[in-house]
Amino acid sequence: MAQSKDYYAVLGVSSTATADDIKKQYRRLAKKYHPDANQNDPKAAERFKEVSEAYQVVGDVEKRKQYDDMRRMGAFGGFGAQGQRPHGGPGARPGARGPGGAGAEPFQDFDVGGLGGLGDLFSSMFGGGARGRRAAEQGQSIETTLEVPFRTAAGGGKVNIELEVNEECATCKGSGAAPGATIKTCPECNGRGVVSFGQGGFAVNRPCPMCTGRGTVPSEPCPTCAGAGEVRARKKVVITIPPGSDTGTRIRLKGQGGRGTNGGPPGDLVITLEVEPDKFYSREGNDLLAAVPLNIAQATLGTKITVRTLDGRKVSLRIPAGTPSGKRFRVRGQGIEKDGERGDLIVVTSIVVPEKLTEEQEKHMREFAEAAGLKY
Repeated sequence: MAQSKDYYAVLGVSSTATADDIKKQYRRLAKKYHPDANQNDPKAAERFKEVSEAYQVVGDVEKRKQYDDMRRMGAFGGFGAQGQRPHGGPGARPGARGPGGAGAEPFQDFDVGGLGGLGDLFSSMFGGGARGRRAAEQGQSIETTLEVPFRTAAGGGKVNIELEVNEECATCKGSGAAPGATIKTCPECNGRGVVSFGQGGFAVNRPCPMCTGRGTVPSEPCPTCAGAGEVRARKKVVITIPPGSDTGTRIRLKGQGGRGTNGGPPGDLVITLEVEPDKFYSREGNDLLAAVPLNIAQATLGTKITVRTLDGRKVSLRIPAGTPSGKRFRVRGQGIEKDGERGDLIVVTSIVVPEKLTEEQEKHMREFAEAAGLKY
């Protein structure tokens, strides 16, 4: 059966998010992955398509309501709307009539043209016309953002994060059965793993709510996971930040996402970095900018300063007399290294004047200004 599509997860918002929050998130992602801004990245175009598809549904009031109704109807298990019981339990036969008189036919044979773009939505959520037990499915990819210090992003390093994920229950090893329990064919779906659900004159297939698609049920459910076969757990992951990373850099960790179903492989963990600002450094491409304050005497008469590089080494720099604020001095090869190329360290001067002078200091300053022909 095809994996269900969670449009809220695609956009990275909660199912209870407001319309404004959904719109803001969509605009942020659309700008980030727009093909015009990522002409050499086909994956960005695919991601843009997914984000746009998700917003067309949950960004529309009516479609979002229909989508939420469909989620309650069985995209994630459980019974349907209005307390209707799914078809396909004991004694169910092919062609059995649904509540609206329609046959319980496979979904791909049903005309959903009247639903517009929600036809594909139904297919992705309910798995098309799956007729047998659910196939192995890859777990869902988990997307998250991670704030990293400027210096870690620039120079590279490791960051520890903690995620909440679904993991195989250690007690039952994913079977959902209590230790020593017997396994029998599910009486709800007769071992098929799917049931036919009727709603409003049509029928679709979805995972059986009793066996969650396994086709079997234990005589006694696992006391740890209540028969689900998985538990919610906190997972620690060590992230390696590559040197030269910037805000928007994406890191994919294979197999570190959601748990697969029916023996399927786990999904991936996709992390988007957000680099925190630094008190001393800023960045222009691979060049590292360092703002260095000079007092008026240093700027006027010249001086020698020491600047610390990104890796902690000290570099001496001669500041000539008459240096203005904003003057740049370039130290070659001491910038950020990325993809085998390294930028420079650029020292930017900033003239700092005293906020308050004593009467004597002010007198000397006036004498200096008059002698130099400076207006004040």
